[in-house]
Amino acid sequence: MKSSVRKPNSTGFVKGVQKSWPLYLLLLPSILLFLVFTYYPMYGVVIAFKDFKPARGILDSDWAGLKYFRQFFSSYQFIPTIRNTVVISLYTILVTFPLPVALALMCNQMKALKFKKFFQVSTYLPHFISTVVMAGMIILFLSPSSGVIAKIVGLFGFKLPNLMGSAPAFPHIYVWTEAWQHVGWDSIVYIAALSSVDPELYEAARMDGASKWHRMRYIDIPHLLPTATVMFILRMGGVMNVGFEKVYLLQNSLNSSTSEIISTYVYKMGLLSSQYSLSSAIGLFNNAINLVLLLLVNWISRKLSDTSLL
Repeated sequence: MKSSVRKPNSTGFVKGVQKSWPLYLLLLPSILLFLVFTYYPMYGVVIAFKDFKPARGILDSDWAGLKYFRQFFSSYQFIPTIRNTVVISLYTILVTFPLPVALALMCNQMKALKFKKFFQVSTYLPHFISTVVMAGMIILFLSPSSGVIAKIVGLFGFKLPNLMGSAPAFPHIYVWTEAWQHVGWDSIVYIAALSSVDPELYEAARMDGASKWHRMRYIDIPHLLPTATVMFILRMGGVMNVGFEKVYLLQNSLNSSTSEIISTYVYKMGLLSSQYSLSSAIGLFNNAINLVLLLLVNWISRKLSDTSLL
């Protein structure tokens, strides 16, 4: 008796490639670049498990096992760097994740087209300021002697403290300047999601007497939830990846107790102290945490809302 189970068509993929070979040909350079610059360098991860000596190379260096992982876990910098990274990252998500959604909802309610375009462009522009320029602007603005804010505060008889030299103030400076720079740009994806809403839904809601708040609550927000869920999963997958450039440029000896994060510590250990194996072990540990968080949040999202990356 023949089995009723249908065997998969092994030639289906080949026929698909033959039918659309020009598209696959266009995709080939991107695939090659991705393999060469993303997957091939992953071979260097083995440095984290070896006593790497540049003169001997990766293969000929002595095997060290988990030596450098244990060294990092037992170092005095382990707890502070983990704590600072998590605090700044979660604080950033708490502020910069809901704000783009609120901004998109607000833009969607604007009826004056010229004002709407002006508002959108003015909120997008800070995103195009380079990190180096942004860090310089922050340092100049917050200068207690010659900064713009110090001059304005001085008109009211107050003196601006040295915020850049204050360890407790550093997370707030980083997060709120990050929000000012990127919230407008991050709102684009939500504005695009709202543009796909059927206008007939708004018309039906108006005819039923729904106010702007009710239309926003029962039409806009439900349409944004799938997009917001995916964006949140991606953000949680990068919890341990706080922006290195900005933190390093704003970091100084006075605020280092709250500004020393994993990425800056890896830079100092790897490039400044030439401890390549230790820095690789710390980076691998950091990426492993991100992967676990990404898979965990993705699994929770799939169970609760049927929205996930996979």
